[in-house]
Amino acid sequence: MATWNSRGLRGSTLEEFINQTNERYYEAGLALIQKIPTPITPVKMDKEHRQITLAYFDQRSTVDYIGVVQGIPVCFDAKEVLKDVIPLRNIHEHQVVFMEQFEKQQGVAFLFIFFSNRNQGYYMKFSEVLKFWQRGKEGGRKSIHYEELNPDYFVELKNGFMLPYLDTLNQDLSERES
Repeated sequence: MATWNSRGLRGSTLEEFINQTNERYYEAGLALIQKIPTPITPVKMDKEHRQITLAYFDQRSTVDYIGVVQGIPVCFDAKEVLKDVIPLRNIHEHQVVFMEQFEKQQGVAFLFIFFSNRNQGYYMKFSEVLKFWQRGKEGGRKSIHYEELNPDYFVELKNGFMLPYLDTLNQDLSERES
């Protein structure tokens, strides 16, 4: 069973950016997106500081965020990378299956990838996720390179902390309609 060491998740820049962005979208009445907590069972506790120091995952989580944007069901997973390469091992099969089923129910699924070396986000449509996932499953490259990505779906930080992904979501929806 997988284990989690609390030091590994400290200071997740991407999660902080997305949570702040989602709060702004909520305050503006644009979206209601919530972080889905990963269920864990504590193994070791630091009783003095009342913190979990070691735990294992109870079950596989689906995606990091789920909610609704102007009546449209949305789910996405957030991935942060340090370099210009996204290893496919960071995208789990159960996540791909969940997103595929979500889309079959008329929802919109995507990955939001943050290139911390560039301070830049990327909205990866589920169709693009599936293309790269299938390539890897069929023996092709087991990673996604920055140069392979659609330049129209990059998201720049706004005001130093917001990742305005609703603009690219709208672009995705427009392309689906045509």
